[in-house]
Amino acid sequence: MRILLAAERVDLRYGIDGLAAIVRNVWRENLYAGHLFVFVSRRGDRVKGLSWDNGGFVL
Repeated sequence: MRILLAAERVDLRYGIDGLAAIVRNVWRENLYAGHLFVFVSRRGDRVKGLSWDNGGFVL
């Protein structure tokens, strides 16, 4: 499993669809490869992770 950490801060109000759009359109990564995508809040004090599991996305 690869862990990809966002270089830019992200609005953590985004849900699965918003974060998936960032991964797909900005990072150009495969959402369904089982990697962990980690996003940092604008203030830098929180993180949110997104990953694909057999049953669906895990946030």
